[in-house]
Amino acid sequence: MNPFSSGTRLRDMIRAIRACKTAAEERAVVRKECAAIRASINENDHDYRHRNIAKLMFIHMLGYPTHFGQMECLKLIASAEFPEKRIGYLGLMLLLDERQEVLMLVTNSLKQDLNHANQYIVGLALCALGNICSAEMARDLAPEVERLLQFRDPNTRKKAALCAIRIIKKVPDLAENFINPAAVLLKEKHHGVLITGVQLCTDLCKVSAEALEYCRKKCTEGLVRTLKDVANSPYTPEYDIAGITDPFLHIRLLRLLRVLGQGDADASDLMNDILAQVATKTETTKNAGNAILYECVETIMSIEDNGGLRVLAINILGRFLSNRDNNIRYVALNMLMKAITVDTQAVQRHRATILECVKDSDASIRKRALELVYLLINESNVKPLTKELIEYLERSDQEFKGDLTAKICSIIAKFSPEKIWYIDQMLKVLSEAGNFVKDEAWHALIVVISNASDLHGYTVRALYRAFQTSAEQETLVRVAVWCMGEYGDLLVKNVGMLDIEDPITVTESDAVDVLEVAIKHHTSDLTTKAMSLIALLKLSSRFPSSSERIQDIITQNRGSLVLELQQRSIEFNSVIEKHQNIRSALVERMPVLDEATFIGRRAGSTPATVSTSNGASLNLPNGVTKPPAAPLVDLLDLSSDDAPAPSSSGADFLQDLLGVDLSAASKQPGISGTNQAPRTGTDVLLDLLSIETPPAQSSSSITDILSSSQVNKSPDASLEGLSSPSALSTQAATPAGAAPMMDLLDGFVPNSPIPEDNGPVYPSIVAFESSSLRIMFNFSKSRGNPQTTSIQATFTNLSLNVYTDFIFQAAVPKFLQLHLDPASSNTLPASGNGSITQNLRVTNSQHGKKSLVMRMRIAYKSNDEDILEEGQINNFPRGL
Repeated sequence: MNPFSSGTRLRDMIRAIRACKTAAEERAVVRKECAAIRASINENDHDYRHRNIAKLMFIHMLGYPTHFGQMECLKLIASAEFPEKRIGYLGLMLLLDERQEVLMLVTNSLKQDLNHANQYIVGLALCALGNICSAEMARDLAPEVERLLQFRDPNTRKKAALCAIRIIKKVPDLAENFINPAAVLLKEKHHGVLITGVQLCTDLCKVSAEALEYCRKKCTEGLVRTLKDVANSPYTPEYDIAGITDPFLHIRLLRLLRVLGQGDADASDLMNDILAQVATKTETTKNAGNAILYECVETIMSIEDNGGLRVLAINILGRFLSNRDNNIRYVALNMLMKAITVDTQAVQRHRATILECVKDSDASIRKRALELVYLLINESNVKPLTKELIEYLERSDQEFKGDLTAKICSIIAKFSPEKIWYIDQMLKVLSEAGNFVKDEAWHALIVVISNASDLHGYTVRALYRAFQTSAEQETLVRVAVWCMGEYGDLLVKNVGMLDIEDPITVTESDAVDVLEVAIKHHTSDLTTKAMSLIALLKLSSRFPSSSERIQDIITQNRGSLVLELQQRSIEFNSVIEKHQNIRSALVERMPVLDEATFIGRRAGSTPATVSTSNGASLNLPNGVTKPPAAPLVDLLDLSSDDAPAPSSSGADFLQDLLGVDLSAASKQPGISGTNQAPRTGTDVLLDLLSIETPPAQSSSSITDILSSSQVNKSPDASLEGLSSPSALSTQAATPAGAAPMMDLLDGFVPNSPIPEDNGPVYPSIVAFESSSLRIMFNFSKSRGNPQTTSIQATFTNLSLNVYTDFIFQAAVPKFLQLHLDPASSNTLPASGNGSITQNLRVTNSQHGKKSLVMRMRIAYKSNDEDILEEGQINNFPRGL
């Protein structure tokens, strides 16, 4: 016989496929077999049809396409013989699914078989319908299935119940037809029929409120009685598993009782006694018993309140935590996460066991236990639990340290009873796992240190000690460097010694050594090195005897390949050499940071991020009304929340600082030609670290009011100021004929207004319009700078509701640079009774070749509902 003819037996084909040594050989065998089956189908071969379908099912399980045999399944189903029907229905369930259009053709055959006199053929049809039933088939065949729920044979009733579950899931509207037949099944003595009846009632209650109410009134008592009979039944070999009678039926009954008792006090009262009996008498040495107990606990926690039962349930979960099986411990932790919202005190009794689970070798259990410990912590137990967690942090796995560190930092910040405890615990975390601490955590620590004026000396000494042993922890080094710069003199003079401290002797040279190590350490990144340079500049004023050594360390970075470090080195060196008279004022101690504002920002009020003209990101809230701080004051951290009145400008700050009369000049904020966007005054990362202050541009010229040397006399002179890196580009932006730019520390003037150069006029456009919002763009351009376009956006509310928290964001391609100023407000009046304006500046590097294009996003709240609108602007006027 040809090994690849349609008459090949199934076992011979399987043997041939298994004998293949490569995937290519297997594909060749399957391809030849499929070709022989196709030929047999074309010849309408009746003798081997069932064998062909059997082989196609095996080929399908190997992952090869078998759609060409679907119609053969229908032909076998239409056959009168049971063996052929069995193969046909099996092929139907395996080769087809409910999405196949061919399935419509089998509905009539199914209906006939559901009414067949042979109960085994009826069983085949029910199995097929329960596996591949579609919504259309469910509507057509539901009456037959409902009738079969009262069939004489228990196996048929069981299959009909399973088929009914599929039908009500596909068509919930048919649920009412099965309520009474399902309730009858709950009285069955046959466990197979009973368990399917319980599951059918459970699904009916989930999809139909009518079924739920009916079962609560008519079935609850019967279910409680059934569960009691099963729990107290003697040994039955037919249903016994590990000494427990039918644990599967136990679990199904408990799940149905949970659905019935949830939200209904009367039903819950009926089942309290049996739940207590199951919880106390179930054997816990076998896995089947633990499964029943778990379902019993979940039922107790879901039904209406019964304090005693819930304590019993939580105690069972506590026993689960001591089990050696990881799965049992994991599900216990999951359940305790839910139970803690119901009865916190009962869960607190198992705190020690839960804490041990944090140290488990299984990663899933560790993470779940850590989340549970976090929920258990309160003001009364924060100290012992935090101590345990920090001790475990020392020996925890590297992959777990990140999660553990984040939780510990959150616990310390949330439940800290006093600032000294907060500082001590955070220093322990930084010493053990500083490289895993997120930026928000050590920023918060610096804010707390800044506000604890009586602990400045204690903190800087503690950081000095920690630095000696944990210099490889990056975030610890950053906090230590910041405190050295601010409170280094307190360290040397031993100011503010507490009784709990050990005496320590630190010289000025020792303090400078710390900063030198931080700069030169191979693991230090740009932020750490930049902070160290700032700290050195501050100590150069407070440690006059070490000023030369500090200057040498700063000068070593003049040749750094990193522009930020090179610029800081040159500028700070200029401060030390040329400006002794004002250096002490420039590097005064930071004012107290606003702790409440910082906490509010961390809680979720972080402002939107917008782009600036050089592509950097800048965090600005929309509609800030606080005036801009002078760039120099902002850079040197001389501003604070209790600074001059809102009308003060950069010139006022400089007049107070240097004693220079600048009142005659205009009050436009800005120094060295930079024009910064308004700031909130509490941006900790910018104000605290003074790293990468957001650049801005201005075409204002600067005149010499202190008769100092010009910065354009040497290539490096432009770096001698303390302005942000954008000061470099400002020189190029100064119009021809304007007074040359001056050394920032040699002369201070406010920006003098320049007569406007009326450039070409461009028509206004409607950039965006919907039923609720209109955005107009007005354009202006300077003749001397055709690449840069100034845009004034006007936002108008067309609806009847006031818009709050209004934020406008924009994005442009890489050949464009976008800078957004803050909006005039963040509240947009209704019905066009007012508007918001916002200025944009776009620089087109491909001017004359490519037109402007912009995507925008507008977010706002209307009636406390968050609304987001997006759009793309392609209709910019030509020439922009």
